[in-house]
Amino acid sequence: MNAAISVVGIGADGWDGLPERSRRVLRAAEVLIGAPRQLDLLPAGECPGERIAWPSPLRPAVPGLLAAHEGRAIAVLASGDPSYYGIARTLAETLDADGSSALRVYPHPSSVSYACARLGWPLEAVETVSLVARPLAALSAALHPGRRLLVLGEGPGTPAEVAALLRRTGWGGTRIRVLEQLGGPAERLLDATAADWPHERTDALHVLALDCVRDPDTLRLGAAPGLPDEAYEHDGQLTKRYVRAATLAALAPAPGELLWDIGGGSGSIGIEWMRTHRSCRAVAVEKSPERAARITRNADTLGVPALRVVTGPAPSALTGLPTPDAVFIGGGLTVPGLLDACWDALPAGGRLVANTVTLESEALLADRYRRHGGELVRLAVAAAVPVGGFTGWRQAMPVTQWSVTKSGERA
Repeated sequence: MNAAISVVGIGADGWDGLPERSRRVLRAAEVLIGAPRQLDLLPAGECPGERIAWPSPLRPAVPGLLAAHEGRAIAVLASGDPSYYGIARTLAETLDADGSSALRVYPHPSSVSYACARLGWPLEAVETVSLVARPLAALSAALHPGRRLLVLGEGPGTPAEVAALLRRTGWGGTRIRVLEQLGGPAERLLDATAADWPHERTDALHVLALDCVRDPDTLRLGAAPGLPDEAYEHDGQLTKRYVRAATLAALAPAPGELLWDIGGGSGSIGIEWMRTHRSCRAVAVEKSPERAARITRNADTLGVPALRVVTGPAPSALTGLPTPDAVFIGGGLTVPGLLDACWDALPAGGRLVANTVTLESEALLADRYRRHGGELVRLAVAAAVPVGGFTGWRQAMPVTQWSVTKSGERA
C-alpha cells in the first residue's frame, strides 16, 4: 500500500470525545470508511474525505474495498478500541501477517473500559464474552457462580436473548445490567434479573454486565475436565467422568490447539478439551448420524458451539481435516487403517491417546506401545453402592489407555 491505513476508534461522544491526534488523521483522510452511524458522528466541515459505508457482509468485502482505494489516505472508523474485538484484526489479516507494515491504530477507550468504570469493577478481574457474529450458546461456558461477565451484544435483541438463555439453563437469579451509549449524552442503565427481565429490545450500542447466580437445583459444572456424567445427553456411549478427567490430562490441551476426537459418542472429550480455553478447537468424528446430532446438542448446552462434528466412519472421514495437535481415539481401534491414519496425521510433537476396554484392542495398543513408546496404563474405578443394609464397591470395566507423543516418523 502506498499510504498507511489508519484505524481510528470513536465513542458515542463522537467528534467531541476524540483526541487531537485522531482528529488530525480524520481531517487528512481522503477516504473515510465506517458504519453509517460512525460516519454520521464526523462533522462534514472538519472531515471532507469521501465517505464509504461498510457493505454487508463486511469481511469478504474488505480486500476489494482496500484495493479499490490503494494509494489514497484511508481512515477506518471503529467503535472504541479497534484492536479489542474490532476491525483492526480483520484489516491486519488482510494486509499481511501482522498488519504492522501498513496499519496504524488510534485507540479510544473501549466499551469494556467504560463499563468497568461505571460499575466499579476491576478490569483485570472481569471476563469478556463477545456475541458479535458468534452463537449465543458460547456464553454458557463462562457461567460460574459469583463471576462477573461483560457481554458484547450483537444488536437490540441480545439482552432479551441472554436473559432467556440464563433462565433456560438455570441461571435465572443472575443480575443483568445493560449499559447503553456509554460515554455519550444518551447514556442509560437498565437493571433487572434474568428471571424478570422486562425489555424485549434495547439500544443497539450496549454492553451487558452479568453477576452470575446459579439456581439452587442447577447442576454445578466446574472449570476443570471431568464434568458430571449427568451434564451430557447420551445413550451409554460416554467416556465416564473419572476416566475422562485422566484422558484430558494425558491429552494436555494448550491454547489454540486442535483435537481430533475419533468415535465421538456423546462428544465429551472434544467438549471438555474446548472448555479448557476459549481458543482450543476440536473436530468430533462420529459415524452415527443420531449420535452426531447428540454431540452438537451437548456442545451447545455446555458452551462450545464451535465444536465441529463430522458424520462418517473413520478413517475415511478424516480426509481433508486440518492437521491436529492431538488425537483421541475412543472407539474403532480395530478398524483397519484407523490407528495408522491417526498416527500419520500427527506432526512431530503431536499427542495421541487411545482408550479401550476390549482384549483385542488392548493387544493392538500393547503392540504400538512396544513400537513407539509412550505410556500404557490401566484405569480402574470403583464406586460405593448399597449391598443390602451395607455398602460395598462396584467395579467398572477397567480401561486400558495408551498415550504417546510423536517424536518423528512412524517406525
